[in-house]
Amino acid sequence: MLVLLPPSEGKAASGDGVPVALDRLSLPGLTAARGAVLEALVGLCRGAEDTAAEVLGLSPGLRGEIARNAGLPTAGARPAGEVYTGVLFDNLGLATLDAAAYDRAERSLLVFSGLWGAVRIDDRIPPYRCSMGVKLPGLGALGAYWRGAMVSVLPEVADGLVLDLRSSAYAAAWKPAGEVASRTATVRVLQERNGKRTVVSHFNKATKGRLVRDLLVAGAEPKTPGELVDALLELGHRVEVAAEGTARKAWQLDVIVTDVH
Repeated sequence: MLVLLPPSEGKAASGDGVPVALDRLSLPGLTAARGAVLEALVGLCRGAEDTAAEVLGLSPGLRGEIARNAGLPTAGARPAGEVYTGVLFDNLGLATLDAAAYDRAERSLLVFSGLWGAVRIDDRIPPYRCSMGVKLPGLGALGAYWRGAMVSVLPEVADGLVLDLRSSAYAAAWKPAGEVASRTATVRVLQERNGKRTVVSHFNKATKGRLVRDLLVAGAEPKTPGELVDALLELGHRVEVAAEGTARKAWQLDVIVTDVH
């Protein structure tokens, strides 16, 4: 099973090791593209601060991120699983998994990134600020840029069930196609109150984090979207199939919650 995750805006304050080595990251087919994005981002942030803030969409309170980006080539790195600290990752709780569950996380989780394209949780990267929606000078919109780089790389690792939990901005960087799409499942989180269902936004990240954690802890190894539904039901989640997949279309699953937390 391959689980596609969005990154988080919240990140660790600093790295604690040697700088990132692009040639040691997972998915080596992305190395050249990563180098180009890193160079463009660092160049932007070493230039005019106002321009960098505008391109990156930073508020006045976040302008310190520009200096951090400017120092990325020499900044200390740490495992990506420690860098991302947002709601989804808080509920996933990588640091509290036992050894077997953490090993499964290392094999199955793939975190998408505007800067790195996609990384495994044990890939060592420095904290950074660069969303997939950014348009970097010389490269353009990162979603479209990464889509070109990933088209031949991602299918090589997506050789089983694909559980796609990315937000729309990060889903733009790679869309499962053909036979891969037929064994891909996307998830929508709905809150049910007084007989009515509504899409939740912020708290859908918490629910998705708990879903992944439960699968990892249980050692579940579903091979198809149908087996994924069965596994989640056995783990106590309310799951409904909103649309079955086809030869070229992903399955759409609804996870129903009553309490949003």
